[in-house]
Amino acid sequence: MPSKLTPAVTLLSLIAAIHGSAQAALFAVDQGPYSPQNGNFAQWYQDTHGRTLDLCLGKALSSRVPSTPGVPSYMCTLAVAAGVFDDNQPTVFPTNFPDEAFWFLADAAIPTAGATALNLKYTAALEAAFGGGDPAPNDQISFARIRIRMDAPVAGTYTITHPYGVDVFQVDTPGTKAINMTRDIGIGSPGNYSGALTGDVGPFLRSVNGPYIETDPTTGIASSYVGDPNLTEQVTGSPFNTNFIHVEGPNGIDGRTDVFGITGKLSTVVRPTPTIVQRATYSRKTGGTGNSGVQAQEDVFSLAPPPPGTSKFVDTDNADIAMTEADGTGSWYGQSTANPTLPVNLQVTADNHVAIPQNTPTTVPHALTDLVSIDTANYSLSSGQLTLVASTSDAATATSLTATGSSGGAIGTLSGDGAIKTLTTGISPIPPAKVTVTSANGGSDTEEVVIVP
Repeated sequence: MPSKLTPAVTLLSLIAAIHGSAQAALFAVDQGPYSPQNGNFAQWYQDTHGRTLDLCLGKALSSRVPSTPGVPSYMCTLAVAAGVFDDNQPTVFPTNFPDEAFWFLADAAIPTAGATALNLKYTAALEAAFGGGDPAPNDQISFARIRIRMDAPVAGTYTITHPYGVDVFQVDTPGTKAINMTRDIGIGSPGNYSGALTGDVGPFLRSVNGPYIETDPTTGIASSYVGDPNLTEQVTGSPFNTNFIHVEGPNGIDGRTDVFGITGKLSTVVRPTPTIVQRATYSRKTGGTGNSGVQAQEDVFSLAPPPPGTSKFVDTDNADIAMTEADGTGSWYGQSTANPTLPVNLQVTADNHVAIPQNTPTTVPHALTDLVSIDTANYSLSSGQLTLVASTSDAATATSLTATGSSGGAIGTLSGDGAIKTLTTGISPIPPAKVTVTSANGGSDTEEVVIVP
């Protein structure tokens, strides 16, 4: 079980951080009001695959793993601690309440033996805790945690691939727990649970054998769970399709596991299907067939639950365009050959009720824009001239492109008859760190300015 709240710390050099996320980690959190029965924590978090997990506090037992004396096989990971929480007594906040609890928890280990023993312990968690340690009113916090602890037999570079990214460590002094990293994201003011939405955890991993249904003997209520923490099982749900842990190190060190212990109680709350439109852009050029003489294309990218969920958009010809999802990560794409009249909002719809019946369809409007790309943003120290070259995906229409600096100040309008436009202008006394080029048709791009002699 993860230890109490600790600062995010490593005793070695972290030389490469986690992968850029393929999608938002989590989608939504309960906004309250909050109940003392739940410790005044948020009742639930929802991920981008549409699964909503309640804070797991019940005492349902696993029907797959028998309890042993003093060690109940709870479906929730409960932090039993003398003088803080006695699981043999009713759960009452704050007098008998866990000092840490979980909406989601995934544990794994690589206990390899011999000269190359790694003793890796991995935790991914969405955790409820208290700023001062012990349960107390008005001290509730939540955070998304990634923790990696591992022995390093020899010095060198270790690359650890896990369900929520890749971390690379340079170990100068090998030994026990030479790799000791905890990354907690989301700790805010007491009672503010939104920070964890930006953490590294999500979507929630789940057992390939679940969900499991168990009944809490204290309430008589049956609930579904995405995993059984008393087992180690293969999982699915990684945003990168890396449903495993893989350690690569010096001298051919290679450790791997694809089984996890998973805690997570599925909520019965009715929620909209999560939908995030990443991009809705069009392109067009002359030379197309038909009366318009224009060849056009509309491209839509979104994040939504993978199949059996569905996603579609309505194009500017008012046609339903089915989107496709290829790898189970929830990344959808759709294309239409409609020629848009701007300005216009496309309507993107996702529906996940087949997988999760209490999820309702969601329709999200998103502005359709051209796609702008800055090809050159150079500033000459000798001449004091800023040179910009940018293009728009709308090559069939006279589209204006304007440039602004990193502070928002106007730089000027790019010129040119085609899709590629340029601007050279004096900037004094210093260049902007970044420049943004914006199209009259809504598209924009921002790039760092390259300083040249």
